[in-house]
Amino acid sequence: MPQDLPFHLAISQACTQDPRYHPLAYEFVRDALHVAVKHYREGQDDQHVSGQEVLEGVRLHAISEYGPMALTVLHEWGLERGEDVGNIVYNLIETGYFGKNDGDSITDFAGGFDFETALSEPFKPASKKQTA
Repeated sequence: MPQDLPFHLAISQACTQDPRYHPLAYEFVRDALHVAVKHYREGQDDQHVSGQEVLEGVRLHAISEYGPMALTVLHEWGLERGEDVGNIVYNLIETGYFGKNDGDSITDFAGGFDFETALSEPFKPASKKQTA
């Protein structure tokens, strides 16, 4: 069960325990989680989202907030793949800021999308985009 820990203190604790990620990465992932909840669970009583849904929230939020600079910004903060997002989520779970369901696992964040492709492709000219 999440405790009433102010977010800035949760970030401070998490960064002390795991200095790989910039404090702004924690804010970004929290905001991306809210994007995922809105995208997948808006209007539902159960606001829980899966790791893969959080990753989609990361993709949507990064493109919306940072546009063509999204990949650069996320890399600057230490976010390079889904596992990094999972580490941040689980670091916040460890502080008590986030809660989790029994079936949740850090491995839920494995795979997902390729950050470089997903965050660069939308901004390439049509003639340079990869064909699937």
